[in-house]
Amino acid sequence: MAIDWIPKTRLGHMVLNHDVTTMSEALATKLPLREPEIVDILLPDLQDEVIDLNMVQRMTDSGRRVRFAVTCIVGNGDGFIGVGRAKGKEVGPTIKKAIDNAKLNIIEIKRGCGSWECGCGAVHSFPYEVIGRCSSVTVYLRPAPRGIGLAVGDVAKSLLTLAGVKDAWGFATGNTKTKVNYCMATFDALRRTATMRVTDEQAERLNIVAGPTGLNTAESEFEEGEQ
Repeated sequence: MAIDWIPKTRLGHMVLNHDVTTMSEALATKLPLREPEIVDILLPDLQDEVIDLNMVQRMTDSGRRVRFAVTCIVGNGDGFIGVGRAKGKEVGPTIKKAIDNAKLNIIEIKRGCGSWECGCGAVHSFPYEVIGRCSSVTVYLRPAPRGIGLAVGDVAKSLLTLAGVKDAWGFATGNTKTKVNYCMATFDALRRTATMRVTDEQAERLNIVAGPTGLNTAESEFEEGEQ
């Protein structure tokens, strides 16, 4: 991938020199992610979506000033998700800035088959229940059996789709009409999937995978059985 970019950070030089070739390796270095070009190179199939666009007006001595506050999410649909916010005077540049901030906040999540009703072994849901909080909003995400889909709110559904979660139960408490808080609470829950410690036995039994996965054997057998 040809890109006109001169890195300014240690991680950027490692990516440009091909010392780091995947996003998982980049996050594992624990080095700060400060250049969105790193994500563009390591995740070329990244998708983005605007969650909230709010116009703020302020009266001054010289007249009315208008600014925009934008919240965006990015994800590759296979284990990586990021959320970013930005403020600016124009909509287009502000959206681009929010997307760049989302790339800098990208995280790697864990997925698996944690529902006792399923046991298919495919990487399609959460391996365990996770809880996320932001202000008054609390989001609960639980494993669901294969075929349920995303039984969550619209904002949470957008994040889970870009993160690569196909089946999940979920509900939220608090003022969920505030999209930004609802989005950040869901993002916090997804972040907790990576911080939860699991044993080798649990990882094997629930088929817990961190980051990207292809179409694994269990998922292929499941789809062939449906045909």
